[in-house]
Amino acid sequence: MKKILLGVSGSIAAYKAADIASGLVKKDYEVTVVMSDHARDFITPLTLQVISKNPVFTSFQDEQQNWRPGHIELADESDLILVAPATANVIAKLANGIADDPLTSIYLASRSPVLIAPAMNGKMWNHPATQENVDKLISRGVKFIGPEEGMLACGYEGIGRLWPVDGIIDCVSETMNS
Repeated sequence: MKKILLGVSGSIAAYKAADIASGLVKKDYEVTVVMSDHARDFITPLTLQVISKNPVFTSFQDEQQNWRPGHIELADESDLILVAPATANVIAKLANGIADDPLTSIYLASRSPVLIAPAMNGKMWNHPATQENVDKLISRGVKFIGPEEGMLACGYEGIGRLWPVDGIIDCVSETMNS
């Protein structure tokens, strides 16, 4: 069974992580969820734990049951890392090698393919800093899924919406089968 690490960051679109995790489990992937602190403002770890049927990692404190650092173990075991939704903040951390939480530490320790599905305000997405970070990640082999255009949670219309859940799941399947 292929192992997917689903990173969830603090966007209003974090609630869609439940559908993403469910869809991946239905496709027979083993899913482990790692949440940022801000993601927990939008969806509970328990929801994602029940759906994924695996513990959810939210901090380095979650690693205390084992002598081996859990973030290194997860990096070694994951066949793919999917960050959905990915905020401008987490994209910046990944692009600049900042490893101050489990998700960013796993990313730095992993050699697995990485897919990122951004979700943020269009002004944030189009900001030169965000675009430089996206370009930096693409140059390292990271693939982006979206974002798409439409009505945003902030009330603006434009680019920044999380790609449709089915499209994200299809992209994971294509990546895993290539």
